[in-house]
Amino acid sequence: MNSGRGHLTAIAGVIGAVGGPIAITALLSLVQPATARDYVFTYVALVAVLGTLSGLRPALLGAVLSFLLVDYFFVPPLHTLTIADPSDLVALVVFAAVAGAAGGVGSGRRHAQMDAERLAAELRRSNANLERLEREQAEAAAVAVRLAQTQQQVRVLEASDRLRSDLLANVSHELRTPLASILTGGTELLERPHLALPVRAEVEAIVSEARRLERLVSDLLDMARIEAHAVTLDAVEIDLGDAIGAAAGRLRLVSPGRPVEISVPPDGLEVLADWDRLGQILDNLLQNADRHAPAGTPITVAATPGKRSMVVIRVVDRGPGVPVEQRERIFERFVRGVTDGQADEESGRPGQSGTGLGLAIVRGLVEAHAGRVWIEDPEGGEGARFAFTLPAVVSD
Repeated sequence: MNSGRGHLTAIAGVIGAVGGPIAITALLSLVQPATARDYVFTYVALVAVLGTLSGLRPALLGAVLSFLLVDYFFVPPLHTLTIADPSDLVALVVFAAVAGAAGGVGSGRRHAQMDAERLAAELRRSNANLERLEREQAEAAAVAVRLAQTQQQVRVLEASDRLRSDLLANVSHELRTPLASILTGGTELLERPHLALPVRAEVEAIVSEARRLERLVSDLLDMARIEAHAVTLDAVEIDLGDAIGAAAGRLRLVSPGRPVEISVPPDGLEVLADWDRLGQILDNLLQNADRHAPAGTPITVAATPGKRSMVVIRVVDRGPGVPVEQRERIFERFVRGVTDGQADEESGRPGQSGTGLGLAIVRGLVEAHAGRVWIEDPEGGEGARFAFTLPAVVSD
């Protein structure tokens, strides 16, 4: 912008240096007698103005052109360029001196003006940068405040969650002793041969509820250990056929009418896992399938080699399945796939609803083995298809 303005000023100066003396000459030729020389000072004034406004070069150009025009049109002999009178030399010196003085002043003023304009432009850019920096600092400060608030909220939630887990663990430990006494006393009463039938029915109900509460306490303790990352594993080489067969046998004790189909490669398949924890994973998945599948329908447990030295185990039932939008959330604590009444009605065994912790424990134990668990789309569009991975035993 300053460069363009400088070019325009230079062009205007040249136009003034050429056009000004010509215009004055034309005007004075009409109004002044040919022998008068007072008009010389009119040209001097013009040269002074040119020097002040446009600088040294336009002033010198105007001075030279003014002197030539005066000498040609107004100094005898007319219409000739001659210097016959010493006063003409004085006029030329006056023109040059005025041009030099005014031009120096004008150039200094123009340079000062250009410097001022350049400084003003730099100040505008600096102000714009400062405003941008202030906005960025304000935004950064707001982000820092929000981050600090979020971190504080996270710390509060983590402390609350730890307190809740500790409370559940302590309560569960405290409940184990009275539960053991209730189960021991109830079992001893049931062993008496002459116990009256109404009393036996009530004792059986007490023992059943005590066992259900014992399972809940055990699940709470396991969940507390998982959330505290305190699960200990005794990893050994396990034949999956043996582990799945043992879990199927345990399911038959609580659900004799439920068939379990096992599919393992003929040459066997071994994983590196904790026997008890693997049994707990299979028990929870089988009991979940038994709880939701229609009575008498089979549950399939299949093991196949997977990718990256992992083994994939799938537990498939013929129940209502799990909606896609619930397939992640169902592994959270206290989340059930279907309502208790629906599960009881389909399984044909009322009173067998779960605690909402079984699948959360499955995920925690599977992840403790460096595996993962998920739900697949069932073949044929019916039932639930749970899958999880465990590290395979790699032969040398």
